[in-house]
Amino acid sequence: MKRFKSARQLQRFVSIYDPITNLFHFPRNTLSSADHRDLRDDAMQTWSEIAHVVAA
Repeated sequence: MKRFKSARQLQRFVSIYDPITNLFHFPRNTLSSADHRDLRDDAMQTWSEIAHVVAA
């Protein structure tokens, strides 16, 4: 709970952060580098669509 003023503030942060983290977490020991890069690219594209970010 370091740097959070209350348990409630921590819970609010974690409830938002956790699904985003899961989008980008891949088991590295089972993937080749090429597969990992492909999954990261797909995750970034999905995140851009969710966040309504336009790629430059």
